[in-house]
Order: sequence, then C-alpha cells, then structure tokens
Amino acid sequence: MLTQRQKKILQAIVRQYTSTGQPVGSKHLAEKLPFKVSSATVRNEMAVLEDNDLILKEHSSSGRIPSKQGYRYYVDNLLDPQAVTDNDLVVIQNSLGTGFQKIDEIISHSADILSNLTSYTAFTLKPEQESVRLSGFRVVPLGNHKVIAILVTDSGEVENQSFTLPTDIDTDAMQAVIRMINDQLVGLPLSEVIKRLKDDIPLQVLHYMHSPDGFLDIFDNVLSQAARERFFVGGRLNLLDFASTHDPHAIQSLYGLLDKNDNLSNILDSTLTSDNGVNIKIGQEISKNKLLDDYSLITASYNVEQYGRGIIAVLGPTRMPYSRTIGIVNAFRQELAKRLLDFYRHYYDS
Repeated sequence: MLTQRQKKILQAIVRQYTSTGQPVGSKHLAEKLPFKVSSATVRNEMAVLEDNDLILKEHSSSGRIPSKQGYRYYVDNLLDPQAVTDNDLVVIQNSLGTGFQKIDEIISHSADILSNLTSYTAFTLKPEQESVRLSGFRVVPLGNHKVIAILVTDSGEVENQSFTLPTDIDTDAMQAVIRMINDQLVGLPLSEVIKRLKDDIPLQVLHYMHSPDGFLDIFDNVLSQAARERFFVGGRLNLLDFASTHDPHAIQSLYGLLDKNDNLSNILDSTLTSDNGVNIKIGQEISKNKLLDDYSLITASYNVEQYGRGIIAVLGPTRMPYSRTIGIVNAFRQELAKRLLDFYRHYYDS
C-alpha cells in the first residue's frame, strides 16, 4: 500500500517521463511536486517505489523511469483523463465530414484522423454485423465469361466482386439459381445465410445445374466479404517512430501482425469490461507476442444504437501521455458514434 506522498511522486514521475522521455531525478522532481519536500526525502520515497517494482533505474543515469507495473498502477489508480482541447474537438468534428457514401469510408477515414491526433497507430472496427440481413444478390454479365457479383444488405452496404465463370456454366440455370437464392435467403441474417449455404442450398442448386461449386464459390466469396469484420489501420508508419528495436525482421513481423484480421481481432479484444468502455493494456497484457512488449493499447467501444457497436483503438509506446490520449479517444468515439448514427438515419431510414 502506497502512501499519498508516494502516489504523488509516482504520478509525477510518470507524467514527467512520458512528457520528456528523460529519466527523472530526485532534485528535479522535488522542484516540480505540488508540495514542499527535500530531494533527500524524494530519494527515500523513490527507493520504496523501486523496491515495489514501480520504477526502475535506466542505465547509468541517476534518474528513474516507470516500470510496466508502474504504468499499470498509474493507469488504475492515478489517472486523470484530460478533456480534449477546443482545437482537437474542432479537428475531430471537421474531419468527420458529411461527404461519405459508405460506412467503410467513414470508418477507414476515422482511423487516419485518430492516428493524426495522437501520432500513434490507430485501429477502427465498423459496427458489428450480427444483425445485418441479406437484401439482394445478383450477377451482372460483363462479357467473355466475366461477371460482377453484387450483394446488398439491409444496412445499405453493397459488396461487389468480379469473377470469371467456368466455361461450361449454363447462364440460364445460373439466373434461376439467383432467383431461388433471393426467394429463400433475402431477409435472413448473414450468419444464417452462410449456414444455409453450407447445409441445404447446394442440394437445391443441383436441381438447376450439374456442378454447382463454381457458382456457389462466387456467392460464398462475396457473402464472406460482406460478413467479415472490417478493421482499418491508420498511421502504420508511426510504429517506426517509437519502435523499441531497429531490427528489420522484427519490424517486418510487427507490420505483419497488424495486417491480418484474425490477429487484430485477438489483439483488439471486443469484450471491454471497464465501466466507461475504455480498456488499457500494457506490454504483455496486449498479446502473447513479445513484439508488443514495449507498447500500450487503448481500446474503446462506441455504440450506434440499434446499428451495433464498433471499436476504436490506439497503439503506442508504453511511454505515452495516457491522460491526453484517453481524452482524445473518449471524445473521438462519441463524435464518431454521432456521425455514424446520422449517416444510418439519412441513408437507410429515409
């Protein structure tokens, strides 16, 4: 159990170090504390903090820096999130404009904005797709056996992909299958459509065409594209600014970790248990992958009423200004939720 003075000293060390990046000495700290105390007393209190593994000595410097445990204690017990500045709020509001045609455009753009505001790497996940239903599916011929498959959901999302049809496919039979799919599957959640595509739909398609695999692969591909989680990453290059290693292989592996949806899904844990919807993970708490040992991840959910919940996150060094970053994340998720709600109501409820 720390005394109030020890807590204030730890808080000051974290704030000073995250601001300057320089180890904090007792003499300098004594001058900055909001109460009068000698540097000798500060040294004694710092020794207690060091014995509790909350701060540590870096190299030959006489100053101290926070440990991972120190950051954790600070975040859990001493953090006071800053309100965003008027300038930050103006940037957020102006950047999340109204000239977007698709939800993905807003979510992708928001990752770039959040990265620019924090100078770190940002992630955004669009609202969950669990309740999204199939509104229609069609295939448009382009000539020379090429087609474009178009799938529309009730959330207004439109997925399309170009394909080359098998040369032996009967186009009249294909159109009959498309009518059957729309008759039976429109109005169902995408998860149910995926299940039906594996269960009874292939048998029904056999009534129309001898070998349904080629066509069903087309439907499956565009359906999977519509149903998958959409992560967007902003500020990938910012990782280089605070990477703890200059080993090109390690940096390459780190970028690879952030380029795969499954990895991001595991890292950005969607189960946010804190009361305010913000979760802070430090070092090994983020992932078993040692590449992230010197990073911190701030994750927050945002709710768009009946349209679902999404996630935003910021990945930066453990030496990040937590109060300011959390303040930005909080303000950003609130504004993003408002803009998305306006978009849904304007385009899909009118």
